[in-house]
Amino acid sequence: MSHVLVTGGGGYVGSVLVPLLLESGARVTVVDRFFFGLDTLRAEEANPGLTIRRGDVRDITADDLVDVTAICDLASLSNDPAGEIDPGLTMAVNRDARIRVACLAREMGIERYIIASSCSVYGGGDEGELVEDSEAGPLTTYARAAFEAEQEVIAMRASGFSPVGLRFATIFGVSPRMRFDLVVNLMVLTAVEKARIIVMGGGNQWRPLIHVRDAARAYAHFLDQSDTSVGGRVFNVGHENFQVMGLAYAVREALPFEIAIDVAPDDADARNYRVSFDRARALGFEADITVADGASEIYQALKAGMIRSTPRTSTVNWYRHLLEAKETLDEVMLDGRLF
Repeated sequence: MSHVLVTGGGGYVGSVLVPLLLESGARVTVVDRFFFGLDTLRAEEANPGLTIRRGDVRDITADDLVDVTAICDLASLSNDPAGEIDPGLTMAVNRDARIRVACLAREMGIERYIIASSCSVYGGGDEGELVEDSEAGPLTTYARAAFEAEQEVIAMRASGFSPVGLRFATIFGVSPRMRFDLVVNLMVLTAVEKARIIVMGGGNQWRPLIHVRDAARAYAHFLDQSDTSVGGRVFNVGHENFQVMGLAYAVREALPFEIAIDVAPDDADARNYRVSFDRARALGFEADITVADGASEIYQALKAGMIRSTPRTSTVNWYRHLLEAKETLDEVMLDGRLF
């Protein structure tokens, strides 16, 4: 039986991935600070295959890796805007800690190590669809940390150690750790609350998209691939590319009520990229949940009261809320009383 360590397993993707791995028969150990509460894995608590360790990824030791056969490294201070609250801490957690855990994994003989990266590493991008060998141009601390960690970990490939980097598109959809600071999710929320969608920056900028369940499936898929197929390589992982204006129309068409679309010409976010997912598809991974499907799912969950907008569903707002009690985000991470 495989034993998978999932760092950040209580997060937006992790709380979808962990049940998927348990259903496949794997033992799962989660290491997470649970910034957003302990209830994201509540439905899995009684599963005998699950071990939850509430802790900081920076404190992982070799003892935490005993009997582990694979690692899915999702731990990070997310996302691009949140990474700027404390850039030094973002680099310490999202880059340095992950490189250190990968080194420990290699020393412990753990063969498969999947590091979560981001299509944000492409930054402003170029014309046409970007491939994994296209030049990176990260514009934010979050993206720089992801790129540098990914590159360092991938370079560690050796006999018995098979690291893989997954550059995820912007994720959407319903999760136990719900987020409304992601573009599709936010569009649905504002449509429901205000009967309008606000498109920032004119709407011509490109974004790749993937549903959270497809993102979770990607980890499971790449856990099962051979070293010769994926070891030491990075993969763009997503379903489709949209210009933001087109994305707004796709969301509007998926919802059963009239919605206005407002366009704001300015946006501090300068990211603009569309990417190719052909490398992952060549290895048999195909994301299949559309933006329309995801928008409808979010709407139905809001309507049924299964999810709702709270301070915890916006990463930046929740970090700032926690910071009201501390001077730095690092102090927040060290103070378990806040959680």
